[in-house]
Amino acid sequence: MNRNEIESALTSSEQAVDRGDAALGPTGFWKAVGAVKRDPRLVPDYAERIGSIDRRAFEAWALFTVPAALGTALMAIGTVTGFGVVLWAYSLDQPANGIALLIGTGITLMTTHGLAHMAVGGVFGIRFTHWFVGSMKRPQPGVKTDYATYLRADAKHRAWMHASGAVLTKLIPFFALGPALVMEAPWWTTALLIVVGIGQIITDVVWSTKSSDWKKYRREMRYAQQ
Repeated sequence: MNRNEIESALTSSEQAVDRGDAALGPTGFWKAVGAVKRDPRLVPDYAERIGSIDRRAFEAWALFTVPAALGTALMAIGTVTGFGVVLWAYSLDQPANGIALLIGTGITLMTTHGLAHMAVGGVFGIRFTHWFVGSMKRPQPGVKTDYATYLRADAKHRAWMHASGAVLTKLIPFFALGPALVMEAPWWTTALLIVVGIGQIITDVVWSTKSSDWKKYRREMRYAQQ
């Protein structure tokens, strides 16, 4: 796309969000974003405008949102709670210790995914505006980038921001195997942790590479190689 085509697509996108339409694909918005990513010289001219359109569309489609600071505080509290439940499990006998360990691990899985995105993104200058739930079909909390700062970041850095949450989520069940062995949790606790860990890897291969974090990682790495 040339500049005139980018301008036309962004104008159409602005008109769509003015109407309350969050579907930006038909306007050519994402093609314009791709053109800007392929030519970083365009980023200073379009980053803020693209970021504004993206944020307005997000606010129109997200089921539930909270400001980034509040959401981060809640997720941090949740993570500490998850760790606390794991520590509490050490004081319990079988089978309660295994149940508590699984609960604590589950809480930590839910709360740390977005925090990993924020931590890695923050190192690379990417900022975040909201925590959100997109739909009842996908209730896991997500974190929304400030797309202007996202565009200004190096493509490889954007890629690793996307990968960070997926990597941490896959590691947590295997990290929990250590406490399971030390506290002599029931055998089925260890078995479930292994099943969850392997299941997540399979899910990533089958699904995430096509529609989630790993798809975005691969997309940004392609931009980095251009």
